[in-house]
Formats: sequence, structure tokens, C-alpha cells
Amino acid sequence: MPRFYCPEPLEIGLQLKLPESITRHIQVLRLTVSDSITLFNGQGGEFSASLIDITKNLAVVEIKAFFARESELKHSLTLAQGLPEANKMDWIIEKAVELGATAFIPLAASRSVVKLSTDRAEKKMRHWQGIMAAAAEQCGRNRLPHLAEPVNFTQWVAQTDLHKRLLLSPRATVSLSEWVRHQPAQALTIMVGPEGGFSPAEEELALQRGAVCVSMGPRVLRTETAGLAALAAIQSLWGEM
Repeated sequence: MPRFYCPEPLEIGLQLKLPESITRHIQVLRLTVSDSITLFNGQGGEFSASLIDITKNLAVVEIKAFFARESELKHSLTLAQGLPEANKMDWIIEKAVELGATAFIPLAASRSVVKLSTDRAEKKMRHWQGIMAAAAEQCGRNRLPHLAEPVNFTQWVAQTDLHKRLLLSPRATVSLSEWVRHQPAQALTIMVGPEGGFSPAEEELALQRGAVCVSMGPRVLRTETAGLAALAAIQSLWGEM
């Protein structure tokens, strides 16, 4: 059944005019009156709905039932990603949503090539939120991850956080798998540098603030690979994959 993210209040019995973006998608799929779709608004659970009217620019549904289905992780996994170049962040966010990440923090690190002005950051936030919604539609998640505003590395690392922070670094002497195997399942924040990684000064500052430095093995992974591999490895080692 086609799934669509619809950021509206949803309830059984409601007749709802769908947003234009969903209407266009319905037309592409050649759905017709009486066909069923699934809607979710990111607040948990999902609704089945039936198309009751569809024209060139309009699609109306009636919500029929609610299902309290969830596919979230037992423990929060946050990805604090150093801003990479080009469109790599799009790929990272899309795949991290599929892998269950519960939050994203875009970090402006010293080696980040991309510099976001206020206006550009707002446009990027809207773009990334759209990617998260589309990824959630595809992978069956009914809750959208939290997307934090881009923040300077030094400013963010100084903040108090209840989650243990794991900084991925090829210079670490402890592997991620070794650390995870000896820890109880818990909420974590995974820190990934941009191209070139975090600077030695940034790593030292993070360690002073309580982060644990871990490696991903003998091979140096690209910035768009490291965080995703860590998300998958942690879930596997803790029995959530």
C-alpha cells in the first residue's frame, strides 16, 4: 500500500484534502477512487485511508483506521555529522533514516568545506527535512528523526548531553565493536568528521568533554560511509538488526 507523510492532524473519520505533492504522487501511481493509501504524520502510528475524490489538482481521502505500528530503535542513536561537500549530506541523511537514526546534528567543523549562511542553512534544513520524510515513507518509519540546526563544532561539543558520545577516528586505539560489546545497550551520539576528519584539536576538545574515541577498523572510511557503518554495527552488536 502506498505510504505518504502528511504533516496534518489525522483521525479516523476525517475527510482530508491532500497536499499537492501527495496528489501529484497519487497521479503518477495512477491511483483511483476507492484505492487505499497509508498516511502518517510523524507523531507515531499510521492511518489507512481511502480515496474518495481525485481530479487533476485535487485528491481527497477519508481516514478509515489507525494502526499503532512502530519500527523505532529501543535506544536513541544520534548522528553528529561534520558537514561534507556537495550533496553527500543528502545521501547520509537518507540512508541513516533507513538505518533507524533518531536525530541528526550537522556540525560545522574546521575541515568542513561547506559554509552555510543563515539563509542557506534554512534552505538546507527544508531540503533535508524533505529527504527524511521521503526516506521514512520508503522504509516504513512512522516517526521522523529530529533534525537540529547546523552548529559550530566547538559550540556543540561544549554542551551538556545525557548521551555518551563516540567519536570515530582512524587514530583511535579502541575499536567501535570492542567498545560496544562491553557496554549495555544505551542511547549514543556518533560523531563523524567531514572529509579529512576532525582536526587533532577538535578530537582533543571532544575527549576533554567526555567523548570516547573509537576506530572502524584498519581501513579509513569516507565521511559518507563511516556513520552509516557505525549505525549498522551498533545495532547488530546490540541485537537490534
